Amino acid sequence: MSTQRDEIILSAAQIFREKGFHATSMQDIANSVQLQKGSLYHHISSKQEILLAVLDQALDILIEHVEPVVDSDLPSEEKLKLAMKKYIERVTGSADLAAVLLLEHRSLEPRLRARHIARRDRFEELWRKIVREGVERGEFRPMDPAVVTFALLGVQNWLITWYREGGRLDGSQLAEQFAELFLHGLSANSSRS
Repeated sequence: MSTQRDEIILSAAQIFREKGFHATSMQDIANSVQLQKGSLYHHISSKQEILLAVLDQALDILIEHVEPVVDSDLPSEEKLKLAMKKYIERVTGSADLAAVLLLEHRSLEPRLRARHIARRDRFEELWRKIVREGVERGEFRPMDPAVVTFALLGVQNWLITWYREGGRLDGSQLAEQFAELFLHGLSANSSRS
């Protein structure tokens, strides 16, 4: 991607997060990168294309950080902890991209949504793989990998609505607490490995 296109995508992510996709105009995006609206179309053909580019970039970053953990030889519990740490670091470190990924994907028109869903499914499969391997190795209790993945991602995704940089816990601390909750639950009597 060109530098100008990168700047457009990142600026659009920030505006989409602040105003919402539907309330954002192409003029808003052009203004944010100091371009005339006509010049913006030299880099991007539509607001839908910009949204897809934001979603693709967000997922590509997440896949890039989580996939090596999943493919590692670590025990399943360590994989899950490290994947959660990497994911939460990216979500909290790239809040604009994360918020658009998690809140605006429904704004894609059907043709582009199908492209996005394929990429999103690839990301979700990384989490299912961790759970499946843990169950197969006897490191996790037998549970449905899809259900566990939805729960894992749901808990982690929701933090975009309440996490504030500089708050009581940073991303790594949140990841540790989330992992502890998933791996050992709330019960003080749960057995630990």
